[in-house]
Amino acid sequence: MILLAKGGENIRLDKFLSSHLSDLSRTQIQKMVKEGLVLVNGEPSKVGLKLDGSETIEYTLPKMEPEVNRIEPEKLPLDILFEDEILIAINKPAGLIVHPGVGQKTGTLVNGLAYHFNQLSDVNGSLRPGIVHRLDQDTSGVILVAKNNQAHGNLAAQFEHRTIQKEYMGITWGYWKEPEGIIDGSLKRKRTDPTTYEINKTGRNALTRFRVDIQGQVLSQITFSPKTGRTHQIRVHSASINHPIFGDDKYGGGLNKTKGFIPEITKLLKQLLKGIGRHALHARRISFQHPSTKKEIEIVAPIPEDLGKIIEDLSLING
Repeated sequence: MILLAKGGENIRLDKFLSSHLSDLSRTQIQKMVKEGLVLVNGEPSKVGLKLDGSETIEYTLPKMEPEVNRIEPEKLPLDILFEDEILIAINKPAGLIVHPGVGQKTGTLVNGLAYHFNQLSDVNGSLRPGIVHRLDQDTSGVILVAKNNQAHGNLAAQFEHRTIQKEYMGITWGYWKEPEGIIDGSLKRKRTDPTTYEINKTGRNALTRFRVDIQGQVLSQITFSPKTGRTHQIRVHSASINHPIFGDDKYGGGLNKTKGFIPEITKLLKQLLKGIGRHALHARRISFQHPSTKKEIEIVAPIPEDLGKIIEDLSLING
Protein backbone atom coordinates (compact mmCIF):
# COMPACT_ATOMS: atom_id res chain seq x y z
CA MET A 1 0.00 0.00 0.00
CA ILE A 2 1.16 3.53 -0.73
CA LEU A 3 0.89 6.79 1.23
CA LEU A 4 2.02 10.25 0.19
CA ALA A 5 3.70 12.19 3.01
CA LYS A 6 1.87 15.41 2.17
CA GLY A 7 1.21 17.26 5.42
CA GLY A 8 3.93 15.30 7.22
CA GLU A 9 6.58 18.00 7.23
CA ASN A 10 8.96 17.66 10.23
CA ILE A 11 6.97 14.70 11.60
CA ARG A 12 8.64 11.42 12.54
CA LEU A 13 7.91 8.53 10.20
CA ASP A 14 6.38 6.34 12.92
CA LYS A 15 4.16 9.17 14.18
CA PHE A 16 2.98 9.97 10.66
CA LEU A 17 2.09 6.32 10.04
CA SER A 18 0.29 6.12 13.39
CA SER A 19 -2.02 8.91 12.30
CA HIS A 20 -2.94 7.00 9.13
CA LEU A 21 -2.94 3.42 10.42
CA SER A 22 -5.21 3.77 13.42
CA ASP A 23 -5.67 0.02 13.84
CA LEU A 24 -1.99 -0.43 14.67
CA SER A 25 -0.16 0.66 17.81
CA ARG A 26 2.98 2.79 17.64
CA THR A 27 4.99 -0.25 18.74
CA GLN A 28 3.60 -2.36 15.89
CA ILE A 29 4.41 0.39 13.39
CA GLN A 30 7.95 0.73 14.72
CA LYS A 31 8.38 -3.02 14.34
CA MET A 32 7.15 -2.79 10.73
CA VAL A 33 9.81 -0.16 9.99
CA LYS A 34 12.59 -2.17 11.64
CA GLU A 35 11.60 -5.32 9.74
CA GLY A 36 11.74 -3.55 6.37
CA LEU A 37 7.99 -3.52 5.77
CA VAL A 38 8.05 0.25 5.27
CA LEU A 39 9.90 1.87 2.35
CA VAL A 40 10.40 5.62 1.94
CA ASN A 41 11.00 6.57 -1.68
CA GLY A 42 11.68 2.91 -2.36
CA GLU A 43 14.31 2.47 0.35
CA PRO A 44 14.24 1.06 3.91
CA SER A 45 14.15 3.73 6.58
CA LYS A 46 14.59 4.35 10.28
CA VAL A 47 11.82 4.80 12.82
CA GLY A 48 12.92 8.33 13.74
CA LEU A 49 13.22 9.69 10.18
CA LYS A 50 11.80 13.22 9.93
CA LEU A 51 9.71 13.65 6.80
CA ASP A 52 9.81 16.70 4.56
CA GLY A 53 6.34 16.07 3.12
CA SER A 54 7.42 15.06 -0.38
CA GLU A 55 8.06 11.35 0.25
CA THR A 56 6.23 8.34 -1.11
CA ILE A 57 5.76 5.73 1.59
CA GLU A 58 5.10 2.08 0.74
CA TYR A 59 4.10 -0.32 3.49
CA THR A 60 3.11 -3.94 3.89
CA LEU A 61 0.84 -4.75 6.81
CA PRO A 62 2.22 -7.51 9.05
CA LYS A 63 0.27 -10.61 9.87
CA MET A 64 -1.50 -9.70 13.07
CA GLU A 65 -0.96 -11.56 16.30
CA PRO A 66 -4.04 -13.43 17.49
CA GLU A 67 -6.17 -11.91 20.20
CA VAL A 68 -4.82 -13.95 23.07
CA ASN A 69 -4.96 -12.50 26.57
CA ARG A 70 -3.11 -15.30 28.29
CA ILE A 71 -1.21 -18.47 27.52
CA GLU A 72 -3.27 -21.59 28.11
CA PRO A 73 -1.06 -24.23 29.79
CA GLU A 74 -1.10 -27.53 27.91
CA LYS A 75 0.30 -30.90 28.91
CA LEU A 76 2.61 -31.24 25.94
CA PRO A 77 5.62 -33.60 26.04
CA LEU A 78 8.91 -31.73 26.36
CA ASP A 79 12.33 -33.25 25.71
CA ILE A 80 14.42 -31.46 28.34
CA LEU A 81 18.15 -31.57 27.60
CA PHE A 82 19.23 -29.41 30.55
CA GLU A 83 17.59 -27.68 33.50
CA ASP A 84 18.71 -25.84 36.59
CA GLU A 85 17.25 -23.08 38.75
CA ILE A 86 17.46 -20.34 36.09
CA LEU A 87 17.34 -21.87 32.62
CA ILE A 88 16.11 -24.78 30.52
CA ALA A 89 17.27 -26.27 27.23
CA ILE A 90 14.60 -28.01 25.17
CA ASN A 91 15.07 -30.34 22.22
CA LYS A 92 12.32 -28.91 20.00
CA PRO A 93 10.82 -31.38 17.53
CA ALA A 94 10.15 -30.37 13.94
CA GLY A 95 6.63 -29.05 13.43
CA LEU A 96 6.34 -27.42 16.85
CA ILE A 97 5.77 -23.66 16.72
CA VAL A 98 7.66 -21.76 19.43
CA HIS A 99 4.93 -19.30 20.44
CA PRO A 100 1.34 -18.39 19.47
CA GLY A 101 0.97 -16.50 16.22
CA VAL A 102 -1.41 -16.00 13.35
CA GLY A 103 -3.79 -18.94 13.23
CA GLN A 104 -2.01 -20.77 16.05
CA LYS A 105 -3.26 -20.01 19.55
CA THR A 106 -2.51 -23.34 21.20
CA GLY A 107 -0.23 -26.33 20.81
CA THR A 108 2.98 -24.28 20.86
CA LEU A 109 6.15 -24.74 22.87
CA VAL A 110 5.09 -21.82 25.07
CA ASN A 111 1.83 -23.59 25.95
CA GLY A 112 3.84 -26.60 27.05
CA LEU A 113 6.31 -24.49 29.03
CA ALA A 114 3.45 -22.78 30.88
CA TYR A 115 2.19 -26.19 32.01
CA HIS A 116 5.52 -27.67 33.10
CA PHE A 117 7.17 -24.64 34.76
CA ASN A 118 5.83 -22.33 37.47
CA GLN A 119 8.22 -19.48 36.71
CA LEU A 120 9.44 -18.15 33.38
CA SER A 121 10.85 -14.80 32.31
CA ASP A 122 8.46 -12.19 30.95
CA VAL A 123 10.94 -9.92 29.17
CA ASN A 124 9.18 -10.58 25.86
CA GLY A 125 5.72 -10.18 27.34
CA SER A 126 3.18 -12.51 28.87
CA LEU A 127 2.53 -14.32 25.57
CA ARG A 128 6.17 -15.40 25.10
CA PRO A 129 7.28 -16.45 28.58
CA GLY A 130 10.85 -17.69 28.79
CA ILE A 131 11.55 -17.35 25.06
CA VAL A 132 15.06 -15.96 24.49
CA HIS A 133 15.43 -16.96 20.83
CA ARG A 134 13.48 -18.87 18.19
CA LEU A 135 13.73 -21.76 15.79
CA ASP A 136 11.66 -22.05 12.62
CA GLN A 137 8.64 -24.32 12.98
CA ASP A 138 10.21 -27.09 10.88
CA THR A 139 13.72 -26.76 12.31
CA SER A 140 14.38 -29.21 15.11
CA GLY A 141 16.93 -28.97 17.89
CA VAL A 142 18.10 -27.15 20.99
CA ILE A 143 16.43 -23.95 22.16
CA LEU A 144 17.15 -22.04 25.38
CA VAL A 145 14.43 -20.91 27.80
CA ALA A 146 14.96 -18.50 30.73
CA LYS A 147 13.21 -18.95 34.08
CA ASN A 148 13.77 -15.37 35.24
CA ASN A 149 14.39 -11.95 33.75
CA GLN A 150 17.99 -11.71 34.93
CA ALA A 151 18.95 -14.92 33.14
CA HIS A 152 16.95 -13.83 30.09
CA GLY A 153 18.78 -10.50 29.92
CA ASN A 154 22.17 -12.16 30.26
CA LEU A 155 21.48 -14.72 27.52
CA ALA A 156 19.96 -12.06 25.24
CA ALA A 157 23.14 -9.98 25.65
CA GLN A 158 25.27 -12.99 24.71
CA PHE A 159 23.19 -13.44 21.56
CA GLU A 160 23.47 -9.74 20.76
CA HIS A 161 27.26 -9.74 21.23
CA ARG A 162 27.52 -12.99 19.24
CA THR A 163 29.42 -14.85 21.95
CA ILE A 164 26.94 -17.73 21.93
CA GLN A 165 28.12 -20.44 19.54
CA LYS A 166 25.45 -22.26 17.50
CA GLU A 167 25.90 -25.26 15.26
CA TYR A 168 23.33 -26.69 12.87
CA MET A 169 23.36 -29.92 10.88
CA GLY A 170 21.80 -29.66 7.45
CA ILE A 171 21.31 -31.91 4.44
CA THR A 172 21.69 -29.88 1.26
CA TRP A 173 21.40 -30.46 -2.46
CA GLY A 174 24.53 -30.76 -4.56
CA TYR A 175 28.30 -31.07 -4.46
CA TRP A 176 30.11 -28.30 -2.55
CA LYS A 177 33.21 -27.01 -4.34
CA GLU A 178 34.87 -25.86 -1.11
CA PRO A 179 35.20 -28.07 2.00
CA GLU A 180 34.57 -25.07 4.27
CA GLY A 181 34.03 -21.35 4.03
CA ILE A 182 31.85 -18.34 4.82
CA ILE A 183 28.62 -17.16 3.23
CA ASP A 184 28.32 -13.39 3.62
CA GLY A 185 25.07 -11.86 2.39
CA SER A 186 22.72 -9.29 3.91
CA LEU A 187 19.12 -10.45 4.26
CA LYS A 188 15.88 -8.62 3.64
CA ARG A 189 12.21 -9.52 3.31
CA LYS A 190 11.02 -9.88 -0.26
CA ARG A 191 8.68 -7.08 -1.26
CA THR A 192 6.49 -9.53 -3.15
CA ASP A 193 6.26 -11.97 -0.21
CA PRO A 194 7.00 -10.67 3.31
CA THR A 195 7.19 -14.27 4.64
CA THR A 196 10.26 -14.93 2.47
CA TYR A 197 13.76 -13.48 2.70
CA GLU A 198 16.40 -12.81 0.05
CA ILE A 199 19.99 -11.66 -0.32
CA ASN A 200 19.87 -7.88 -0.62
CA LYS A 201 22.67 -5.40 0.03
CA THR A 202 20.21 -3.02 1.70
CA GLY A 203 19.18 -5.69 4.23
CA ARG A 204 20.62 -6.66 7.62
CA ASN A 205 24.12 -8.11 7.60
CA ALA A 206 24.30 -11.89 7.95
CA LEU A 207 27.25 -14.27 8.15
CA THR A 208 27.26 -18.09 8.11
CA ARG A 209 30.24 -20.44 8.32
CA PHE A 210 29.94 -23.88 6.76
CA ARG A 211 31.87 -27.14 6.82
CA VAL A 212 31.23 -30.13 4.55
CA ASP A 213 30.99 -33.30 6.65
CA ILE A 214 29.79 -35.72 3.96
CA GLN A 215 30.30 -34.71 0.34
CA GLY A 216 27.95 -36.04 -2.32
CA GLN A 217 27.01 -35.44 -5.93
CA VAL A 218 23.29 -35.44 -5.03
CA LEU A 219 23.06 -34.65 -1.31
CA SER A 220 25.68 -33.46 1.18
CA GLN A 221 25.76 -33.23 4.97
CA ILE A 222 26.86 -29.79 6.17
CA THR A 223 27.63 -28.17 9.51
CA PHE A 224 26.45 -24.55 9.60
CA SER A 225 27.65 -22.08 12.24
CA PRO A 226 25.70 -18.81 11.93
CA LYS A 227 27.46 -15.78 13.37
CA THR A 228 24.30 -13.69 13.16
CA GLY A 229 20.76 -14.74 13.97
CA ARG A 230 18.59 -13.53 11.10
CA THR A 231 15.30 -15.19 10.26
CA HIS A 232 15.75 -18.04 7.72
CA GLN A 233 19.46 -17.16 7.57
CA ILE A 234 20.93 -20.62 6.95
CA ARG A 235 18.17 -21.57 4.54
CA VAL A 236 18.58 -18.43 2.42
CA HIS A 237 22.38 -18.45 2.52
CA SER A 238 22.65 -22.10 1.49
CA ALA A 239 20.10 -21.65 -1.30
CA SER A 240 21.90 -18.51 -2.52
CA ILE A 241 24.92 -20.59 -3.55
CA ASN A 242 22.77 -23.26 -5.24
CA HIS A 243 22.67 -25.64 -2.28
CA PRO A 244 19.12 -25.34 -0.88
CA ILE A 245 18.28 -27.37 2.21
CA PHE A 246 16.74 -30.74 1.34
CA GLY A 247 12.95 -30.48 1.67
CA ASP A 248 12.89 -26.67 1.85
CA ASP A 249 10.10 -25.86 -0.62
CA LYS A 250 10.18 -22.14 0.17
CA TYR A 251 13.77 -21.77 -0.99
CA GLY A 252 13.93 -24.23 -3.85
CA GLY A 253 14.86 -27.46 -2.10
CA GLY A 254 11.65 -29.41 -2.67
CA LEU A 255 10.22 -31.88 -5.16
CA ASN A 256 11.41 -30.06 -8.29
CA LYS A 257 15.02 -30.84 -7.36
CA THR A 258 14.41 -34.59 -7.78
CA LYS A 259 14.24 -34.26 -11.57
CA GLY A 260 17.11 -35.25 -13.84
CA PHE A 261 18.44 -38.27 -11.93
CA ILE A 262 18.20 -41.91 -12.89
CA PRO A 263 14.73 -43.30 -12.03
CA GLU A 264 15.94 -45.28 -9.00
CA ILE A 265 17.52 -42.21 -7.36
CA THR A 266 14.53 -39.98 -8.20
CA LYS A 267 12.21 -42.52 -6.58
CA LEU A 268 14.35 -42.71 -3.43
CA LEU A 269 14.61 -38.92 -3.17
CA LYS A 270 10.84 -38.57 -3.46
CA GLN A 271 10.36 -41.20 -0.77
CA LEU A 272 12.74 -39.38 1.56
CA LEU A 273 11.04 -36.04 0.93
CA LYS A 274 7.66 -37.58 1.69
CA GLY A 275 9.02 -39.26 4.80
CA ILE A 276 10.65 -36.17 6.25
CA GLY A 277 7.86 -33.70 5.42
CA ARG A 278 10.01 -30.70 6.36
CA HIS A 279 13.37 -29.09 5.64
CA ALA A 280 16.40 -31.08 6.79
CA LEU A 281 17.87 -28.64 9.31
CA HIS A 282 18.63 -29.39 12.97
CA ALA A 283 20.03 -27.09 15.70
CA ARG A 284 22.54 -29.65 16.96
CA ARG A 285 24.69 -27.75 19.43
CA ILE A 286 24.78 -24.53 21.45
CA SER A 287 27.48 -23.28 23.81
CA PHE A 288 27.34 -20.24 26.07
CA GLN A 289 28.41 -18.81 29.41
CA HIS A 290 26.07 -19.77 32.24
CA PRO A 291 24.44 -16.54 33.52
CA SER A 292 25.11 -17.41 37.18
CA THR A 293 28.16 -19.67 37.40
CA LYS A 294 29.94 -18.07 34.40
CA LYS A 295 31.05 -21.56 33.36
CA GLU A 296 30.97 -22.56 29.71
CA ILE A 297 27.97 -24.77 28.98
CA GLU A 298 27.59 -26.93 25.89
CA ILE A 299 24.27 -28.59 25.06
CA VAL A 300 23.83 -31.11 22.26
CA ALA A 301 20.54 -32.23 20.72
CA PRO A 302 20.67 -35.74 19.20
CA ILE A 303 20.02 -36.09 15.48
CA PRO A 304 16.29 -36.90 15.10
CA GLU A 305 15.18 -40.14 13.50
CA ASP A 306 13.91 -38.58 10.26
CA LEU A 307 17.26 -36.91 9.53
CA GLY A 308 19.15 -40.00 10.66
CA LYS A 309 17.32 -41.99 7.98
CA ILE A 310 18.54 -39.60 5.27
CA ILE A 311 22.11 -39.75 6.57
CA GLU A 312 21.99 -43.56 6.45
CA ASP A 313 20.91 -43.41 2.80
CA LEU A 314 23.47 -40.82 1.66
CA SER A 315 25.91 -43.39 0.28
CA LEU A 316 23.13 -45.12 -1.67
CA ILE A 317 21.81 -41.80 -3.01
CA ASN A 318 25.24 -40.52 -4.03
CA GLY A 319 26.24 -43.80 -5.63
